[in-house]
Amino acid sequence: MQTFTTYDGTELAYDVRGVGEPLVCLPGGPMRDATYLGDLGGLDTRRSLIVLHLRGTGASAEPADPASYRCDRQVADVEALRLHLGLERVDLLGHSASGNLATLYAAAHPERVRSLVLVTPGTRAVGIDITDEEWDKATEVFADEPWYAEARAALATIGADTPMARAMEIIAPFAYGRWDEAARAHAAAGLTERHWDAAAAFHAPGAFDPGTTRAALTALTAPVLILAGEYDGGPTPARAAELAGHFPKAEVVVQRGAGHFPWVDDAGAFARPVAAFLDPEVRTVTVDGVRLAYRVWGDEDAPPVVLVHGRGGSSADWTRIAEELATDRRVYAVDLRGHGQSDWTGPYGFDVFRDELRGFLKALDLGGADVVAHSMGGAAAYLLAMDEPGLIGRLVLEEAPVFFPLDPPRGRAARPEGPLGLDWDVVLATDAQLNDPDPAWREGLTAITSPTLILAGGAASHLAQERLSWMADRLPEGHLVTIGTGHEIHASRPAEFLTVIREFGI
Repeated sequence: MQTFTTYDGTELAYDVRGVGEPLVCLPGGPMRDATYLGDLGGLDTRRSLIVLHLRGTGASAEPADPASYRCDRQVADVEALRLHLGLERVDLLGHSASGNLATLYAAAHPERVRSLVLVTPGTRAVGIDITDEEWDKATEVFADEPWYAEARAALATIGADTPMARAMEIIAPFAYGRWDEAARAHAAAGLTERHWDAAAAFHAPGAFDPGTTRAALTALTAPVLILAGEYDGGPTPARAAELAGHFPKAEVVVQRGAGHFPWVDDAGAFARPVAAFLDPEVRTVTVDGVRLAYRVWGDEDAPPVVLVHGRGGSSADWTRIAEELATDRRVYAVDLRGHGQSDWTGPYGFDVFRDELRGFLKALDLGGADVVAHSMGGAAAYLLAMDEPGLIGRLVLEEAPVFFPLDPPRGRAARPEGPLGLDWDVVLATDAQLNDPDPAWREGLTAITSPTLILAGGAASHLAQERLSWMADRLPEGHLVTIGTGHEIHASRPAEFLTVIREFGI
């Protein structure tokens, strides 16, 4: 924990969690101890989280003037922290009530904001009021839960005289995507982590001037990410979209199955889109409702080439290859669903990845682009070339499986311990298809019109090399080259890999 002195002489504290570029984080509540944010779903592995203890909370001192708890008065604390950190511009994240604080800071200091992340944010700063009726309506998604009837009856008892602590206790089950043990513990901690008097002052009269704020936000050039929970009543996804309309450059991500604390409901589903948004090297596009992350290198007017990873990989696997190709090509590398920083949402399968690659190429107007694809991604690419001739230019298949039934078939794979770079359901789904593939996936090879280079890894590969040769013989314009290094040719012998694909015309 570190400290600094803010504009009125109050000593404020902040935590530094993780590594990487700083991300200033403002806890909500309102006025809740910052510990409830935790590591924000593992976001600390990608960014250094600078977590401010709001005045009077956590390790920060109480101010001499209690009126300074008001939301607009705390904007100066955020600016004092920026100056203390020596940052010209900040990446800023605000959760819940502090979504209002972050919005007010962006309106007051638009030139100091590099990016803005609003997580299930408060919306009063721009004049969006969440009604009791719409909040109550949102709770109905839990109607089939065993705890719903009792919790809904308690909700009806909340009135103007209900103490804030009791009201928070009553609404807690509706604030999470699942009212499980982790959610109950997180909610229980919240009853002792708030400065209740300060919380009452946070929204005091005069805190917000929506018209002035909306006008000031037109000067904000920074990109804005608004992350809403699918089941959250405040804001609902619809209200989050309304909020986005008040920023010049805003996008909305709705986390499936999540409530007001999305990193508690699903840490990975929360951290992936936030990390992708904050990474200047990563872009996103939505294909059939799935958000896909991708990276781009090279001159935008250069001929395009698309790189597709294998199972368990990501666009980052191609960095060395992409940097070399970018000398004269526009290079795109995609994270397929269930991988990297794209959405981890099923269904999965080679045919699903085929259709997703089709959607990616069309969404970015890359019809006719050359495609270089590894393993699982290679299979998806040649299924696409088979299904829609002309969509792919030249095609390089690095150690792509040929769809003969596996003999013996693979048993159900056990998930390894610890964090993974993919959704394990990808493994289960694709193994099932490898065991019993659609015969048309090999019988239709002759429909591929793209000039195709098949790269084989030789005896060190787990793939049957004779089947790669078999596939090359059946392609109208198939060529086979063996680089005897195993399955990961582009990673283990990048120079040789590049030489071969360059000679092929990539």
